[in-house]
Amino acid sequence: MLDTPLWKKLALWAVTLALAAAALPSLLASAGVDFGEDAPRVNLGLDLAGGSHLLLEADPEDVASQRLENMEEAVEAALRNASPPIEFGDTSRSDGAFSFMLDRAADIDRARGVLEPIMMGEGLRREWDLAVVDGQRIVLTPTDAGVSTALNSAMEGAVEVVRRRIDLLGTREPTIIRQGDTRIVVQVPGLADPQALKEQLGQTAQLEFKLVDQQALPSNTEAGVANPGSQIYPYAANSNFAGQSEAVKRLGGIRGDSLINARAGVNPQTNENVVNIQFDQQGGQRFAQLSTQNVGERFAIILDGEVISAPFFNEPILGGSAQISGNFTAESANQLAISLQSGALPVPLTVIEERTVSAELGEQSIRSGLIAMMIGSIAVIALMIATYGRFGVYATIALVINVLILLGLMAIGNFTLTLPGIAGFVLTIGAAVDANVLINERIREERKRGRRVITAVENGYKEASRAIYDANITNFIAGALLFWFGSGPIRGFAVVLVIGLITSVFTALTLTRMWVAGYVGSRRPKDITI
Repeated sequence: MLDTPLWKKLALWAVTLALAAAALPSLLASAGVDFGEDAPRVNLGLDLAGGSHLLLEADPEDVASQRLENMEEAVEAALRNASPPIEFGDTSRSDGAFSFMLDRAADIDRARGVLEPIMMGEGLRREWDLAVVDGQRIVLTPTDAGVSTALNSAMEGAVEVVRRRIDLLGTREPTIIRQGDTRIVVQVPGLADPQALKEQLGQTAQLEFKLVDQQALPSNTEAGVANPGSQIYPYAANSNFAGQSEAVKRLGGIRGDSLINARAGVNPQTNENVVNIQFDQQGGQRFAQLSTQNVGERFAIILDGEVISAPFFNEPILGGSAQISGNFTAESANQLAISLQSGALPVPLTVIEERTVSAELGEQSIRSGLIAMMIGSIAVIALMIATYGRFGVYATIALVINVLILLGLMAIGNFTLTLPGIAGFVLTIGAAVDANVLINERIREERKRGRRVITAVENGYKEASRAIYDANITNFIAGALLFWFGSGPIRGFAVVLVIGLITSVFTALTLTRMWVAGYVGSRRPKDITI
């Protein structure tokens, strides 16, 4: 039946007007009309708004080195905690493997059993191979599956850290995607100067607290010779001891991955810029234990392989909080706080490509796209009205509402419009008109068969809807696949295409049907020009 109940009319108009109203902040933004920060808006992509493009790359060797260090700490803890403890020494890391010598050959089988759990990854996948050499030396070598899993995990973590850092900078709608195994593409619309972004993303923010090796001789440290179980780090360039080095114990420290808060501040006693940090419960307990057991000893605060400072543990630090000082400026303290707050990068990233897209180029692309869309729309509207008369007017109004609803949905969903997305708009206009053409042609065929007006209209919508649904479902699947497997501009096109298909079906089969039903029901025409 063509009749549309009053409640349904009110609901359709309410939905239509609400979605169309959501498009106004985006449409009127260029005219200087401000709807407030909370108003939904369509974000413009890098190719339309201009901005910065960075390509970051990670070195797999850094991931492998970190895994070896983690494994060494895990092995030491496992063997020390065995009952009774398994004595070992002569640890070594070389050629991507970690090895150590057992004090007693009789402990080989016990050591195997203790180490078996830490050699397995998720899903009981073996990530390390164990071999016995010379009777008492155990060699742990990472498997190919373990290396691949570790690299993939590090890159996924790096993507999330990069995203959090950009969000903390206050930048809206960045595009952050992996490219290949070791690269990350970062696109930030509206950012003309990428220098601050490069500095923020280039800082790994690997924070460590390690005990200073009190037995190290200054002459050996300066010569780069470390005692067994220790390693040497240089002081940061902006520290009071720039140009010097510090020997620290390799194991037994605390990493910054247990931080839950970091804020830039000022020390009220010295009036210097500092970064206040807060550990989670487990990290706070470890820091309290470390400070309690080493009162009177120095510990080094190490950031990205450089010593910021090496103060003394004057007393146990039990509150789970600490303060980092190191000749910071207000800006550098804030940048460090942002990096620590967003988490350390699992692997260092290097900028290997940088591009800046001019906003003027984006404006020109928008103008060209709008001109193309306007010319196409005017030509289509003229053809529809000339061919179908009143029904062409209905199709034209539906076309305008279709574009407004599409913009409104993109604004509510916080989607980003790219240059290929404008092409999707033009394609959406064609799809919307195509649906109305199918309906009108079907009504015309029904009239030629001698059907009454009401029957012809009802059969026209009913029969044409099958072909419209079939065609749009096929296009929807294609658009969904483009979005799922594509990236960057391709996904921007897919978003507009998929949403446009939904709005086209809604306006063609629901809104125009309601208008035509109202006209036929109230006027009762004996004939229609179509």
